[in-house]
Amino acid sequence: MFKLVAGLVLFFAAHAPAIARGLRDRLRASWGVRGYRGAVSLLALVGLALVVWGFHDYRQAGYIQVWDPPVWTRHLAFLINLPVFILLIAAYAPGHIKARLGHPMLAAVKFWALAHLLANGDLGGMLLFGSFLGWAVLARIATKRRGERAVVANPSWVADAVAVVGGVALWALMLTRLHTLLIGVPLLS
Repeated sequence: MFKLVAGLVLFFAAHAPAIARGLRDRLRASWGVRGYRGAVSLLALVGLALVVWGFHDYRQAGYIQVWDPPVWTRHLAFLINLPVFILLIAAYAPGHIKARLGHPMLAAVKFWALAHLLANGDLGGMLLFGSFLGWAVLARIATKRRGERAVVANPSWVADAVAVVGGVALWALMLTRLHTLLIGVPLLS
């Protein structure tokens, strides 16, 4: 559990300057933009690696069940995760979805974390998904207060179609095969 918590701390510490812009600006001035980006990337990667390693070790040691979610929450989680993949693609596609939401990646993280919190009642899952949900909410509040939005000059319906079709395809793959392959937990049995 220590590796999981340490990884979460490092991962979110790397992302803290994106929320606290004064800190980000001071670090960029001190280290230079490339130095700042390199340090943030390295810290985030080390944190993410520790999260994956720590959650793997936690699962191997046995889940610490806090509550038993009803079966229907798993089915709801399948549905809640559908927009996650659409939003992930939309974050990189210059379409109307990105123009409208401003930050589709943060919306995707919120949906993903909420779905997993509903479907999993174990301590490690609550730490992992709860911290990501909290971070995404704080990041969105901070960007909203600053009035920041992703600027899409000429939003494309084609980009939206790619996001929707690609997102649904990725969701179906995750549901049927990828979650088992990548995470080791089959979703459909």
